[in-house]
Amino acid sequence: MSKEKKKSPFSIYWIYAALGFALIAFQLYVSSDSVATIKSRETFFNLVENKGVRNVRIINQVKADFYLSAKGKALVKQAKKGELVEIKKALSKNGPVKNKEIKFELENIGSHANFEEELKEKGYRNFQNVNEVNYLGQILSYILPFALIIIIWMFVMRRMSGGGGGGGGSQIFNIGKSRAQVYDKGKSTNITFADVAGLAGAKEEIVEIVEFLKNPKKYTELGAKIPKGALLVGPPGTGKTLLAKAVAGEAKVPFFSLSGSDFVEMFVGVGASRVRDLFKQAKEKAPAIIFIDEIDAIGRARGKNNGFNSNDERENTLNQLLTEMDGFGTNSGVIILAATNRSDVLDSALMRAGRFDRQIYVDMPDLNERKEIFQVHLKPLKLGKDIVVDFLAKQTPGFSGADIANMCNEAALIAARGNKKQVEKQDFLDAVDRIIGGLEKKNKIITKDEKKTIAYHEAGHATISWLLEYAHPLVKVTIVPRGQSLGAAWYLPEERSITTTEQILDEMCSALGGRAAEQLIFGRISTGALSDLEKVTKQAYAMVSIYGLNERIGNVSFYDSQGRDSFTKPYSDDLARVIDEEASKMIEFQYKRALKILADNKDKLSALAEKLLETEVIFKEDLEIIFGKREWEIAELVEIKEIPIKEKKPRKTLVKSSKTLTNNETKDILPKGKI
Repeated sequence: MSKEKKKSPFSIYWIYAALGFALIAFQLYVSSDSVATIKSRETFFNLVENKGVRNVRIINQVKADFYLSAKGKALVKQAKKGELVEIKKALSKNGPVKNKEIKFELENIGSHANFEEELKEKGYRNFQNVNEVNYLGQILSYILPFALIIIIWMFVMRRMSGGGGGGGGSQIFNIGKSRAQVYDKGKSTNITFADVAGLAGAKEEIVEIVEFLKNPKKYTELGAKIPKGALLVGPPGTGKTLLAKAVAGEAKVPFFSLSGSDFVEMFVGVGASRVRDLFKQAKEKAPAIIFIDEIDAIGRARGKNNGFNSNDERENTLNQLLTEMDGFGTNSGVIILAATNRSDVLDSALMRAGRFDRQIYVDMPDLNERKEIFQVHLKPLKLGKDIVVDFLAKQTPGFSGADIANMCNEAALIAARGNKKQVEKQDFLDAVDRIIGGLEKKNKIITKDEKKTIAYHEAGHATISWLLEYAHPLVKVTIVPRGQSLGAAWYLPEERSITTTEQILDEMCSALGGRAAEQLIFGRISTGALSDLEKVTKQAYAMVSIYGLNERIGNVSFYDSQGRDSFTKPYSDDLARVIDEEASKMIEFQYKRALKILADNKDKLSALAEKLLETEVIFKEDLEIIFGKREWEIAELVEIKEIPIKEKKPRKTLVKSSKTLTNNETKDILPKGKI
C-alpha cells in the first residue's frame, strides 16, 4: 500500500510576501533622509530674502529642495505663526537624530522661468538645475502591473483546481475527480460495531467482510474468494449508513465514502470519470472498501423512457460502475458496500452475483433489537428510577432505530422544558405522543358542537377496537388537537409476520367507527374521517388486487414489485370495474357492521364520549371500567423446531397466531417484503 504524501508546509505565497517586504524595506531605506514639505512659495521666498536657505536645487523644472542656513534656523526658532511654526516642529523632532539635517522640499514651483527670475531678484543665484531619474519607480511601474496580473491568475487557477479550498472534485479543473471522503490509517469515524445495536444478521455478514480484509489467510487457505460487494437494503432509518460508518471505524484499511448523487453532474462524462478515478484511488490503496450511500441515484434500471433520454448521463455512469466492478480489469482487494431503500428500482445487472454478491436486508427492529437500541441511546441521558427498557421497547412497535434516537432526544427536551433534573417515564410517553400525533394545540379554538362531534368520533373508534377480536388494543384516546388532527387514538399493535383476512376486515371496521358514531348519534357526517377513509380505501383495494383475498377476483395479484408497469394497468377495463365494485362493497359492508356494533352498545358509547368531554384524555383503564376486560387473549409465540434432514420429516412452520396487523402494514398497506 502506497504511503500518502505529506503536504509540504512551503507555499509559493511565502515568496510573494518576501518580495513585498523587500520592496517596502528598500523604499523606506531610500527615503530614510528626513524630508519636510513646504507648500507656500511665499514662505520659501521669505526665507530666501532673509538669507535663510542654502543648496537650492531645481529638480526636473518641477520642484525644488534646499537646506536651512544658520540664519534660517534662527528665523524659524523665533517664528510664532504661519508655516514657519510647522518647520519649527519638524526641526525639533529631527534635531538629535543621527546629526542629520532636514531637507526641505517645495512641491510646486510653478513656472520654471519665473521661479528662477524671482530667485535672482531675491538675491540668490547659486541654485542648480538637476534632472533626476527614479529608476526603481520606473522599473516598478513596468513590473508591478504584470506581477499583479500573474499573481491574480495563479490564485484563480489554484482556486479552480481545488488548491484554494473546497473539495477536490468541486472545482472546475478537478470536476472529473472523485469526491469520496477517505478514512485512511490514523483517520476513522468514532463509531464501532459496539455502537450498532440490533442488526445481528447484517452485522455478522459485514464483520465477516472486515475480517477477510484483516486476516485473508483464514479464508484463502480454504480456497475462498473475497466477496466483490454487499448491498444493504431496508427501510429508512434502520441503520444502513450507521453500519457502514462502523465498518469505517473498525476496518484498518482505507475506506472511501460517498453518496450516489456525488457522481451526478450537469456536464457529460463527469459521472463515468469520477467512477474511474474512485476505483483508481481504491486500487492504489488496496485492500480498501468503497461505500456508496443511496446508490439508487445512479443504479436505476436502464432502458426506461429511452425516447426521452437517448444519452442519459446516469446510464453512462452506471455502465462505467458495472465495468469497474466486474470487467476485464483487476479489482483485487477492493470491496464495494452500498446502501439503498429502493432496491426495486435497481438495475438487474448491478444485483447479480459477481458484483453485489450479498444482499443484506436491514429490517425494522423487533422487540429484542429495540431493547438493544434503547440501551445505546439511553446511555448519555440522566434517567429517573422509573425507566424500564422493556416497557419502552413494548411501547414502540414499528419504530426504526432513527425513530428511537429521536424519541430519546425528544424525551430529554421535554424534561428540560419542565425544568427536571432527570428524564422520567412520563417524558418518554409524551415523546411518543409528540412523534406519532404531533404537538399539542391546547389554545386551538373549537366550538362546543365541534368538540362533541370529535369526542363521539374518537369514542366510536375506541368502542369498536375494544369489541372486535382482531383490532389493535387501545392505549389512549384524546380530543386535544395534535398536529393536523383534532383528536387521536393510540393503539399498540402486536408484532406479527402475517396478516389474515379477518384482521384486515376488523381494522377496516374499527377505522370506520368514527364516522359511524357521527351518523348514529347526530344523524350527519363530517369531513373528520378523511384519514380513516384513505386508510380503508387502500386496504380494500390491496385485499382485492394485491393480496388475492377476494372470492370474486380470485387468487391473482397485480402488484408489480419492480415498478415497471407504472403507465399501463395489467388488467382489462372490465376487471378494473369489478375491482372497484368489490372494494366499494367491502367498505360499505364494514361501515354497516360498525353502525350495528355501535347501535348495540350505544349507552357505553355515550358514556365513553361523556368521559372524553370531561377529562379530554382517557386510557385503557377507563375503557375497562365501561366495557369490562377484553375477552380475547394474545396467543403465545410458538418456536420453530428444526428437524434433522436425515429424518426426512416435515418442518413445523407455525410461527405465530396473528391477531392484529403489524405496525408497518398499518402505515403502508403495500408489502415491504415477500411472504
